[in-house]
Order: sequence, then structure tokens, then C-alpha cells
Amino acid sequence: MTIGFFRNLTKPKATPVVEREYCVAGRTLPLKIVESARARRLTLRIDSGGQGLRITVPPGLRRGEVDRFLDRHQDWLEQRLAKVPTRPQVRPGIKIPIRGVPHRIVHEPSKRGTVTVSRDERGPLLIVHGDRVHLPRRIADFLKREAKKEIEKLVIRHTEALGKRAKAIRYKDTSSRWGSCTSEGNLSFSWRIMMAPQPVINYLVAHEVAHLKEMNHGPKFWKLCEKLCSDTDRCKDWLKRNGGALQAIVFE
Repeated sequence: MTIGFFRNLTKPKATPVVEREYCVAGRTLPLKIVESARARRLTLRIDSGGQGLRITVPPGLRRGEVDRFLDRHQDWLEQRLAKVPTRPQVRPGIKIPIRGVPHRIVHEPSKRGTVTVSRDERGPLLIVHGDRVHLPRRIADFLKREAKKEIEKLVIRHTEALGKRAKAIRYKDTSSRWGSCTSEGNLSFSWRIMMAPQPVINYLVAHEVAHLKEMNHGPKFWKLCEKLCSDTDRCKDWLKRNGGALQAIVFE
């Protein structure tokens, strides 16, 4: 979710990038202010899952402008945050999606600490063994293993099609983005993407691999992305509409 407005770029004296807290809609959220030489306006974004706020600012910005900008958009923030899904805690009995398919979490403490995919007459199960206190972490570790296994195969497929090589593949739990690609060729992915449907996982990998050739989001990039993943538009829309709910799930 993003909002912004154009400003006078002749303001003197740059404000340093800061991290602080901001109170809105009864919540105290971390606020990150990022200065960018390419920015031509202030841009406000709510991180996926409503876990924080981020403002990108042009050079030469005074702190008072950020405060006034936030004040003017207080109603906008309150309305958007009201629509952010609640943050469900991973626990026995709830369902979480694995590759887009809801799995009911079942805790069986009698065995060693492993995670098993199964099913019963009610549908797919995610069976977690070991101590109850470790259940959220074990599910997160399971998703990380699945991400590594799945994404590395997709990276190979798409880089071969592109004729480029990735230098490294990393897995993170990021709240502001699903993936990234550096100019050195390092790819990063949020392991939470394993909760999305299979075509969306494929789209994300194709998106980041396309950045190995086009480090932008211009027409050439999207044409290349569509070439690697014919479902680009549909999957991009799915992630925009549903990604916040996946980011909101608490694994701790």
C-alpha cells in the first residue's frame, strides 16, 4: 500500500535516514525513513502484514516535512490498517497453506521433533512432533526446507532459459518484499512464499531471475518476466491481494 505527493526539491539541508516509532490506529509501529537519490516525492508504504511503515524521501528533506506528511495521511493510514488481516499465531488446530493448500496443524508430542505432511478424512494435515513450545519454529524450518528444495529447481530452470547465472540464493523472512536481486547476481526469497499457490511461487522466481538481465521494472523487464512466466499478471495480482495475510502469520 503506497501513497505519495510531489514536493519542492530546493529545500536545503538533508535529514539523515532514521528509524523510529509512530503511533496510529491504536498501534505503535516501527517507522523507517529511507533517503533515496532517485526519489522525487515522499512515498509512504505499509509493510506486508501491517508490521511497520516505510517512507522513502528525496535528498534535502527536513524532518518536519515527514511529520506533516504523516499527519495529513493519518486517516489514510487508519483506513488501510483497519483492513490488514489479524496476525494468527501458528498453533495446533489452525490451518496454514502449503503451496496454496490449507493444512490443519496437528501436534503429536510422542515422537521426535519432525514435521510430516499427511491427511485424514477431513483433509490435509501438517503433523508436528516434539515439544509444543518448539512447534512454530519447526513449521517455519519446514517451510524453509521446502523453499530451498523448490526454489533452487525453479532458479535453474529460469536462469537456463534466460542465459544468465545466479551467483547465490538466500532465504529470509522479510516483511517489505518477497524477493530481491542484486547487481552482483545474488537472489533472495522469503521462505513464506511456500504458503502461496505453486504458480505464484514460480512467478516470484521468474520475477527475480528476470532482474539478472533487467535491473528495473520497465517494459523490457515485464516482457521478459512474461516470457519466463506466462501467468505473470494473474500471479502478481494474487500476491498483491493475498500476500499480506501470509506475511501476517506469526511463527514464534
